[in-house]
Amino acid sequence: MDFNVNTPVPFDAQKTAQIASHYKQILELLGENPEREGLIKTPERVAKAMQFLVQGYEQVPEEIIQSAMFTENYRQMVIVKDIDFYSMCEHHLLPFFGKAHIAYIPNHKITGLSKIARVVEVFARRMQVQERLTTQIKECIQSTLNPLGVMVVIEAQHLCMQMRGVQKQHSITTTSDFTGVFEQAKTREEFINLINRH
Repeated sequence: MDFNVNTPVPFDAQKTAQIASHYKQILELLGENPEREGLIKTPERVAKAMQFLVQGYEQVPEEIIQSAMFTENYRQMVIVKDIDFYSMCEHHLLPFFGKAHIAYIPNHKITGLSKIARVVEVFARRMQVQERLTTQIKECIQSTLNPLGVMVVIEAQHLCMQMRGVQKQHSITTTSDFTGVFEQAKTREEFINLINRH
């Protein structure tokens, strides 16, 4: 099943029914009555919502970049910042969300700017931890475009920290990863200064 984040998700009826049956059991185990009016269709709704939230498993991010690769003699920093994303923490199945900032320095190949945002979306729409999400985005761009370097910074809020556990509502988690020329502190600092400009 090939999902496109910009079009309605074609839900698999059999998979939806199987997932829904489990959610019905979960409601019962939590002390609810899944047959009452407000909950009758909840298992099916949740089954569809979960398939939407993890649709990234059905997509190949490298193919997204390859679908719009161009030869260009540009060797300065390309930055796409403030890319909104929503993901699911694999530890508690609660959302975490925020912004991704990505830079790369081309090595004769560039890609459509929207493809960078699409790569973030594909990896975010999986069961994730923020650290792995950061690295997967970096590795995908590096291996597909073969630039002189890539850097990814992600800032996110985690509902598993805000709704439960320590319940710190205003905490922000920042992760970063980089390759190539971004291993030089001067290049990293230039990127950080540029993404912090308003």
